[in-house]
Amino acid sequence: MTGYGQLVSFPLVQTAYSAPEVYLNKNQPTKFPMSTDIWSLGIILVELVLKQPLWESLKIGQKIRKILSLLQCEGRIFERIAREHKCYEIFMALDPDWKALIESCLAVTPSRRITTQRLLENKLFAHLHVHNSGEQKKRDIPKYEAFTIKEFYHWWRLAGGDVIAELKKQGLIRTGPPILSLPSLALIDGTCFGQEKNPNTLYDQRVVMMPVTALHERLGHLKYHHFHPLVHCASAIIDRFDSSLNYDASGLPLCIKEKDPEYQFHRIILFRRLLYGYPFTRDLIVRQARFDIPPQLRGEIWAALLNVSGDRDRTELLFQLIDKETQTPTDRQIEVDIPRCHQYNELLSSADGHRKLKRILKAWVQKNTKYVYWQGLDSLTAPFLLLHFNDEARAFACLSAFVPKYLHQFFLKDNSAVIQEYLARFSQLIAFHDPPLANHLHEINFVPELFAIPWFLTMFSHVFPLHKILHLWDKLLLGDSAFPLHIGLSVLTQLRSRLMSSGFNECILLFSDLPEVDIENCVKNSMLTFETTPKSVTRRLHDNESGQEITPEALEDCRRQNKARYPRISPQDVEHLVRNFPSQLLAIDIRNPTQFARRAIVDSLNIPISSVKFGEQSLEGLGPVGTFLATSDDKFVVVIGDEDTDTEMFPRLLLDCKVPKVCVLQGGFDALQTYASNNAIFTSS
Repeated sequence: MTGYGQLVSFPLVQTAYSAPEVYLNKNQPTKFPMSTDIWSLGIILVELVLKQPLWESLKIGQKIRKILSLLQCEGRIFERIAREHKCYEIFMALDPDWKALIESCLAVTPSRRITTQRLLENKLFAHLHVHNSGEQKKRDIPKYEAFTIKEFYHWWRLAGGDVIAELKKQGLIRTGPPILSLPSLALIDGTCFGQEKNPNTLYDQRVVMMPVTALHERLGHLKYHHFHPLVHCASAIIDRFDSSLNYDASGLPLCIKEKDPEYQFHRIILFRRLLYGYPFTRDLIVRQARFDIPPQLRGEIWAALLNVSGDRDRTELLFQLIDKETQTPTDRQIEVDIPRCHQYNELLSSADGHRKLKRILKAWVQKNTKYVYWQGLDSLTAPFLLLHFNDEARAFACLSAFVPKYLHQFFLKDNSAVIQEYLARFSQLIAFHDPPLANHLHEINFVPELFAIPWFLTMFSHVFPLHKILHLWDKLLLGDSAFPLHIGLSVLTQLRSRLMSSGFNECILLFSDLPEVDIENCVKNSMLTFETTPKSVTRRLHDNESGQEITPEALEDCRRQNKARYPRISPQDVEHLVRNFPSQLLAIDIRNPTQFARRAIVDSLNIPISSVKFGEQSLEGLGPVGTFLATSDDKFVVVIGDEDTDTEMFPRLLLDCKVPKVCVLQGGFDALQTYASNNAIFTSS
């Protein structure tokens, strides 16, 4: 934080315990770094022997001069200190071995001080040596020694630890009315008078011990094997035994689980082991991430879900090779956007956060020459920078993997075709799951172009605060590029009652300041619709996962499909439903009776298009089939025709009649016959 002391005017040391060379070689590394700690140990031993702190009444500058004066002392520094503190009798009564040890620690020349190895071999510490038996080691090793200080601090805070509260108890932080911190006089040039220094920002060398009693109470009952959970197990008995050790919090809300020290302990220990084995354990990481992701390891888990390389050195090298300094035409827009990007967050609003975000954005623009910088890319980058604040290369690698998967071709200079197709699939998904809402938005002409472009261009990172984005993306990264469409549908579902009672102007005002969204319910509903929607309903031509060649014919077909209010379903998905979930499918064949009798899908219904009355927006004109449709909310309604049949008006009629889950077979009945791998799904005369 201080550039190893170069950015501040005071020493970042415990003054009385620092060796003389620390002050002589300020800002320069010593040749014997461990020897300075040996000197500090010697001073501590002197205080313990003399039973009083050294030079307690002196100010900082006087203490430093006192320590430097010891350089003129020819040996026997311990004796000199004892005389200065009127403790010569204690010095004389001390065991000679202890005198010799302390003097060896307080040698003026660093190279002549005792080494750590010789110190540990001293006979004075023989009774402290741990025996070499395995059981003795197991008893003597602290439970928490396997934790990093970051992990230990995380669990300590979850157990109720509060640094600020402890510092307030010790008087190191004092609060007062804000008005008292204002200057008495401020000149126009910025000079202030009468403003006292805030003691909270001043250096204080006192050490405050943080209590860990609450953490011991929460984790103290854990056994040794809890720290080493099984990852792979071929034994059902062992697996059953090991699973019983896990802390069951399945019924708790996510916000509670993230604050439960014991639950987070089990999750972090498990994920840490899985991350050690990445990329070979990626499938296990994905499986566990479906339950939840511990916040402490979220950055590493996200990187694994995005298939980011585990070779940090190579990732860092590739990032360093990208030119991030040369001025470009996009710099001006980047500099305008960054100060507005999640500035309520302390890290992202800092000067260092601004610099890091700018470097990552410039690197992305430089690396992806076929794309341009669009507003919103800064919001996309912010979550990755927040999780990898001290590793810009890792944050850049995550962004570089995220964009092709979820925002393929979104950052083209002319992205109109991509955006139009995406919004068309969104409208069709709304109609598929909620026809009344889709009809109402269509009637008032409130189209997704008016509100949803910032949603999808930034994957909601511009719409929601960061703490909600983290939870949202935990599930987003487990889905494919269609999952954001389901998130958008879930947001509309939460606002449904207000939307249904609002006109165009009211809807515009509603989305200009988006109301509070329950992100946990949003995630839950998104996953439900995502898992119950055939993949082809949301499939896009401009999709990195489709693998479809973008030919002029495909573009023309895409434009026709964009104009439809209902989605299409692929022959493969229809075959899958017929073979595996026939009870969930209602196939309506609108071909003429002769074609239907010749060959049709098993258990499909024939409603010739010529027999349908299109003047009325009701199902009564369909006879018994209409009554059946009115009670089939849980079925997929697939309209099947051929190229000579009007497959536009009939599904539109069903949509106007508020029939959910309506879709049209892509390519007609002939396409299904071509793709079907099993003739058992057909009946024929």
